[in-house]
Amino acid sequence: MERIKTAIIDIGSNTVRLVMYQYDKNEGLHEFGNIKTVARLRTHLLPTGDMSEEGMGILSKTLAAFKRILEDYNVTDIKAAATAAVRQASNNQEIVRRMKEETGIEIEILSEEEEAYFGFLAVVNSMDTASAVTIDIGGGSTEITLFRNKKLQKTYSFPFGTVSLKQKFVKGSIMNNEERKLLHNYIKEQFKSLSWICDVNLPVIAIGGSARNVAQVHQQQISYPISGVHQYEMTLDDLLELKQGLSQMTWEQLKQLDGLSSDRADIIVPAIEVFTTLMETVSTENFQLSKKGLREGLIIHRVLQGDATAFDKYNVFAENAKRIAFEYGRSVEEVETLCTLSEQMYRECCKLDYFTFNQQHLELIQRAAKVFAIGEYIELESPSQHTFYLLANQSIAGMNHLNRVKLALLASYKNRNYFNRFAMPFLSWIPREELKCLRDFGALLKFVYALNVSKRNIVKQVVLKRIDEMIQVDVMVEGSAVAEIYEAERTKKHMERIFKCEVSIDFYEEGWK
Repeated sequence: MERIKTAIIDIGSNTVRLVMYQYDKNEGLHEFGNIKTVARLRTHLLPTGDMSEEGMGILSKTLAAFKRILEDYNVTDIKAAATAAVRQASNNQEIVRRMKEETGIEIEILSEEEEAYFGFLAVVNSMDTASAVTIDIGGGSTEITLFRNKKLQKTYSFPFGTVSLKQKFVKGSIMNNEERKLLHNYIKEQFKSLSWICDVNLPVIAIGGSARNVAQVHQQQISYPISGVHQYEMTLDDLLELKQGLSQMTWEQLKQLDGLSSDRADIIVPAIEVFTTLMETVSTENFQLSKKGLREGLIIHRVLQGDATAFDKYNVFAENAKRIAFEYGRSVEEVETLCTLSEQMYRECCKLDYFTFNQQHLELIQRAAKVFAIGEYIELESPSQHTFYLLANQSIAGMNHLNRVKLALLASYKNRNYFNRFAMPFLSWIPREELKCLRDFGALLKFVYALNVSKRNIVKQVVLKRIDEMIQVDVMVEGSAVAEIYEAERTKKHMERIFKCEVSIDFYEEGWK
């Protein structure tokens, strides 16, 4: 599969969402349209079990509107998937027939197991967490999975979600203390019935709109210095403190709260109660947010059917780095050259005892080499600032927020002054000694980048030697290295600050002298 353009319509209990994707073998998976409408289909289930005419009318109008949008975008490959609200409706086959007849869109009703599986598939292909318990809480159902070493072990679907829990336990717009206690006891009893999640002491990864809103509100309240909620992490205490603060707000205050969608103002506190109760059951302090869920699982599954090698769940960052490099004009050959030279330089520095070899450090250096100075694509005059912003403020699959900041600091290195300026908001994140180490790695990468400034990939090997009080850098090339010689001389001062001595550089075209 070289290229596809497809749409996923996620028919949930609370919202109906249209997401358009494009997949290219070189560029990877790209989302180019995302439209949501609040339908609250769960509230249109009658006591008889049927979905009401009003509910079916809302769904029909929504799908018809989405169909017109898809026609404008010339998207014909459509996957419409319905979850709990339609699944639980006793007239669900009538719903499917009516939607096909009225809108031309054929709905597939996902089973509980399928819904849980697609959420798992999205998580393991977009995060580097090897083992976890996931929770995908929708409006009418809650899917729980357990995976170890990125292999699915168990799944379960509870027939309740944020909307149905509110209907059952909350009489007014917001939950009072007595209602909260009843809800807590109910959820606790439900989760305790799953022996395979009790006290497993693994991270809890939350999927879905309520989880995203929790992360967004928390980031607003602590003035979080970077953008993005994917792989955002919180502790149990963070969640409990947030729940307490939100519980004291009025309905109007919740609707105006930054980071919280107004359509979730009435269900955010019940959602947090579910998350904290699950964490207590699992015995964990680690709460992670996955922005990728059912829709991404469906499109990943779609792509994998045509190309089984399109994603590697055990090396999530590699595919994403390839996409970023390609997006900002970096060729495969250039990426390979920068990775090779950065490893050579790091190992040579270790041999001379300037660094102590560490596999994690080498991995971080090579990751940063792939995207070093990508800000040049935007503006040649100020690549450092653009590089840092681009990397620090976009979700990078397979990399948590701390490592994303480290990547941005290395890949944007210009000099010590710029490094210190970019690092300033993160002094509480990274210890002083580690910052010094990262600064040196950034300097190393700047020198490596100079060795390929013409982007012709002519430098093949670098060797360091200690001669008296000086470091000799021998560079073997294939072809004229006029540009590299000039740029290496300009940037060797950064290496001299690491070595604390003079650096001399010699380029050789035919073997070593």
